[in-house]
Amino acid sequence: MDKVVKSDAEWRVQLSPEEFRVLRQAGTERPFTGEYVDTKTVGVYSCRACGAELFRSDTKFDSHCGWPSFYEPSKSEAVTLIEDRSMGMTRVEVRCATCDSHLGHVFHGEGYGTPTDDRYCINSVSLRLEPVE
Repeated sequence: MDKVVKSDAEWRVQLSPEEFRVLRQAGTERPFTGEYVDTKTVGVYSCRACGAELFRSDTKFDSHCGWPSFYEPSKSEAVTLIEDRSMGMTRVEVRCATCDSHLGHVFHGEGYGTPTDDRYCINSVSLRLEPVE
């Protein structure tokens, strides 16, 4: 998929105020409020802003952190990882590689017992689930 580049004005027309706050301004939805926190539906999670495939349901796991968690993206090039020093700590931000929208953060070495020992902690509002039958 080609890079998607739009102005803030164009994104504001396309996205709801909450989607814009999270996806374009690196906000965070409140824990345990997102529509995909407890979802078990089999399918593909795509970027709500541009539609690029990001994660698959077979890598989603229950981390009980309040946001959907995945142990790896569907393809390594689907996301970009950026050092984030905001909020007085160092974290790794996860962005959509296609449109550069904020998705959440990734944490490593927390002991969840997943194949990668990673937890991609992603805002539900950043995603759109496409069920697969």
